Amino acid sequence: MPTDADDIKLRLLDSHAEFRQLAAQHQDLDQRLSSLSTKPYLTEDEQVETVTLKKKKLQLKDRMEDILRRHREMLGAPTPAPSSAGSAARG
Repeated sequence: MPTDADDIKLRLLDSHAEFRQLAAQHQDLDQRLSSLSTKPYLTEDEQVETVTLKKKKLQLKDRMEDILRRHREMLGAPTPAPSSAGSAARG
């Protein structure tokens, strides 16, 4: 049984439909944010969209982390301590 976080993520991507869907949505939002970030100027609507996308991305990541934490606990793997960077490390 995998206990390393990356191994568990890969396993979840293969076997857990919700995790796979959340990861795909997270990647889609990331691509849209990357596209917006290449623009020299954002309209007001694009600025609002950027903020909204970042919030949605965080919600997806939080849900994925919750699923990952539950699977770590089921496998008896140690849960990493929260980093001191907090939400600044999210993305």
